[in-house]
Amino acid sequence: MSRAQLFQRITDQASRPNPYPLYEELRETRVAPQDNGSYLVGRYYDVMALLHDPRISSDLHNRGPGLPGSDRAGDGPESFLKLDPPEHDRLRRLTTRQFGPPHSPDRIDSMRGELATLVTKLVDGLDGKERIDIVDDFAYPFPVTVICRLLGVPHEEPRFHAWADALVAAIDPRRTSADNEQVKVAQKAQMEMAMFMAGLIEDRRRDPGDDMLSGLANDSGPDGQLNTVELVTNSILLFIAGHETTVNLITNGMLTLLRNPDVLERLRAEPQLMPQAVEELLRFEPPVHLLGQRTPIVDIEIDGVTVPKGSPLVLALASANRDPERFVDADKFVPNRADNQHVGLGSGIHSCFGAPLARLEGQMALAELIRRLPNPRLVEDPPPYRPNPVLRGPRHLLVDCG
Repeated sequence: MSRAQLFQRITDQASRPNPYPLYEELRETRVAPQDNGSYLVGRYYDVMALLHDPRISSDLHNRGPGLPGSDRAGDGPESFLKLDPPEHDRLRRLTTRQFGPPHSPDRIDSMRGELATLVTKLVDGLDGKERIDIVDDFAYPFPVTVICRLLGVPHEEPRFHAWADALVAAIDPRRTSADNEQVKVAQKAQMEMAMFMAGLIEDRRRDPGDDMLSGLANDSGPDGQLNTVELVTNSILLFIAGHETTVNLITNGMLTLLRNPDVLERLRAEPQLMPQAVEELLRFEPPVHLLGQRTPIVDIEIDGVTVPKGSPLVLALASANRDPERFVDADKFVPNRADNQHVGLGSGIHSCFGAPLARLEGQMALAELIRRLPNPRLVEDPPPYRPNPVLRGPRHLLVDCG
């Protein structure tokens, strides 16, 4: 197949267990125009430059008519993730006030004790089991519980998993306007979750607590106050993004360590290396592989290739993270790698909002799992993967213990 079909090959389900040879092919191409009108970019310095380029838009209203993604513009209110400055900056500032410094400097750090208790309780529940599923038994329930407690959302809501699955499926770049059933499911999930969040927000306005949703609903900072639509839209973003990427971080992390037992044993002996190891995991097996919602607002040139205004740009973060021009032994997992400025959590104005929490969760989760699980062994390699090529991670990760 030609390099004009690289995107199709990378996103094919058959490539999910190991897309890295295709990313190597992409880097050799530098910039790959695709049959569907998009442009695929995979070299580190190109990706990094585009993530910081003010000529690159995240608003699909700037996408040329008839091109991939143009049919999704105007689907409804957008979170700050899908907006450009200055509106993006206003919404992100308002949201950040309730998440981190300087307005809420202790929001994440104050959760350390609670996170440790949750991790210990979940691993206690694995005691005595000969076979466990890292995803269902640990990597999913841990970050979901954390984000619910952070936001002040009832954890027992039974519809969360179905809503999240439907909304994540909606960001699959292979989706087209012809996928009517998938679109309907996503729209229904969006509407139901919006109504649920709107009810919680009204409750928090009447009776605020110390959770993040209460802060967002009642705070009036220099930028004013979030209206109900903005609150609902961005609360849904925080809930979905606040656990989906962390599920992949933990699961991909355990899979990588089980494939590298010498590294696993080293981390057991030297737990102080875990923060560096998590950074390396974010480079080596990032939870987000592709950023497809990028559009140049003027004609731009990348490595001698002109990308016309309005064309879809797909930034392959996972490819950039394995670029040998930037990283020595790029295809090797090095737990104490120095100079590790990866793009596993993005970069620029749209860098991962929840990165401090994701890092902390990953460090605590993996440290406790490798400390407590006796002689863990993969049951199946490669494991079955989730269908979405953007949020790449195993759907199940079965491990035998003892």
